Amino acid sequence: MVNAFSGLKTYLDSQVLGQPELTEGILLALLANGHLLVEGPPGLAKTRAVNALAHGVEGQFHRIQFTPDLLPADLTGTDIYRPETGQFEFQSGPLFHHIILADEINRAPAKVQSALLEAMAEKQVTVGRNTYPLPELFLVMATQNPLEQEGTYPLPEAQLDRFLLHLKVDYPDAATELAILQLTRNEALSTNAPVVTSITQADIFAARKAILQLHMADGLEQYIVQLIMATRNASAYSEKLASWIAYGASPRATIAIERCARAKAWLNDRDYVTPDDIQAVFHNALRHRLILTYTAEAEGITTDDVLSEILRLVPSA
Repeated sequence: MVNAFSGLKTYLDSQVLGQPELTEGILLALLANGHLLVEGPPGLAKTRAVNALAHGVEGQFHRIQFTPDLLPADLTGTDIYRPETGQFEFQSGPLFHHIILADEINRAPAKVQSALLEAMAEKQVTVGRNTYPLPELFLVMATQNPLEQEGTYPLPEAQLDRFLLHLKVDYPDAATELAILQLTRNEALSTNAPVVTSITQADIFAARKAILQLHMADGLEQYIVQLIMATRNASAYSEKLASWIAYGASPRATIAIERCARAKAWLNDRDYVTPDDIQAVFHNALRHRLILTYTAEAEGITTDDVLSEILRLVPSA
């Protein structure tokens, strides 16, 4: 089963050049049953990446373009009146697909974010007095432009906390840029679609169970907890660290690190988790969960800087 997902990773890497962290993050979110937030400038293959995933996984895919005039019903669906029956009938919206691309999520108003938050948190949507369950396989990959760009708004902390991982993508180097140029030209000339083995939903659910059964030593669980405690009680490790953190990570962060570390070990065809697995997913799992102080902002300290300092200060198992 691992080989099938390794093949999917190879396929994603062939379609999204120079972004191995993005393609791995997509697989980790899929295997750990979580949602993914990807931040970066336009044109860096964020949409292409989730399109490639949709080609390799059994399920229905839908892209939603978030705009300032979007309404909650544009996501959830709405009740339609049928004159022939004299009754209202629910017409489901795009959230009732298996894989959702929420493009430029931070351009939409708060009511739309609230509707998406319920779907992400509870795997259900509420329309009027009725609540409707979403598919068992439900993955949201949201993209957002950097907050410095015009027309963008920061997402609420509660919604950010629902994302399993927050990835940042940046521009490729010159060699990768040339490879991208050649790939797009070859695709335009070719009439054959790339061949990829489709992974069934049953495969995904089986992989998720296998991941939860991987061995994780008690010391590693303690290590994860201590990493999270360092975000809440930073003064126990360093006064400088404490001056940077206004609010620490929630218990969801603990779960996210554990699930993603397990998934990473499984993808590497191991039946046990190592400290390296935990450290490898640490930044992406916590980048969006910390709130820094004005002191940190004044000193030019980023969330990644804080997380690196925590990894340095907290001893591994």
